[in-house]
Amino acid sequence: MKRLFAVLLGALAASAALAAGPSVPLDRAPLNLNDKLSLQRGAQIFVNHCLNCHSPTLMRYSRLTDLGLTEAQIRENLLFTSDKVGDPMKTSLTVKDGKAWLGVMPPDLSLTARSRGPDWLYTYLRGFYRDPASKTGWNNTAFPNVSMPHVLWEYQGSAVMKPAAKPGAAGQLVLESPGRLAPAEYDRYVADLVNYLTYMGEPARTKRVQIGILVIFFLAIFFVIALMLKKEYWKDVR
Repeated sequence: MKRLFAVLLGALAASAALAAGPSVPLDRAPLNLNDKLSLQRGAQIFVNHCLNCHSPTLMRYSRLTDLGLTEAQIRENLLFTSDKVGDPMKTSLTVKDGKAWLGVMPPDLSLTARSRGPDWLYTYLRGFYRDPASKTGWNNTAFPNVSMPHVLWEYQGSAVMKPAAKPGAAGQLVLESPGRLAPAEYDRYVADLVNYLTYMGEPARTKRVQIGILVIFFLAIFFVIALMLKKEYWKDVR
C-alpha cells in the first residue's frame, strides 16, 4: 500500500507540474492497444532502454503473457533485473546513484502514460535536441531543462534547435546527423514504446472495454425483451 500510495502521489505531482508548465503543441500518438506485436516490441524497447533507470513497480513481468509471450520468452529476452517472472519490474539503479548522476532519482513510470498522456510522451521522446548549456548536453521541447539524457539518440540521430525566423515564434528542430533509423522508422519505434507505456498504465484496459461492449449489447437485448413483455402484460389494460 505504501508503494502504491507513493506512485499515485508521484503521478499527481507530475500532473500538477505538467499543468503548471508551458504548453507545447502535441503530436498525436498512433496508439493501438490491440496490436500485440507493437506491444511486444514496446516491451523490449522499454526493458533495453528505460528499465536501466526507471522502475514501473506496479507492473509485473508475468503480465507480459497477456501480450502473447511465453514465460520462457520473457525469461530469455526480457528478464535482466529479476530472478522470477512473477516479480515486479524494477531498475538496479539506486537512489544514491540516480541523484549523483542525474541530480534526481528518475521517476516511476507505472502511471506516467495516465498522468502525462500518450500524446505528451510521443512528443517528448521525439523532441530532444543538442544543448551544450545543459548538464547532460540535451534539452527537450516538451520538457525544457529536463535532467534525462536522450537515451535513444543512436536511433534518432542528433537534432539541433534552429532559432525562429520571427520574434516570439517557436524554434524548429533540425536533424543534424542521422541515426540508425530513418525518421519514419524512429517515429514507429517511439510509437511502439508509447503504446507499451500506455498498456502498462492499465493492463486490463482492453479486457475492460471488451466486457463493457458485451454488457451494453446484453442490456440492449434485455431492453427489447423487457419492452415486449411490458406490451404483452399491459395489452388488455386500457
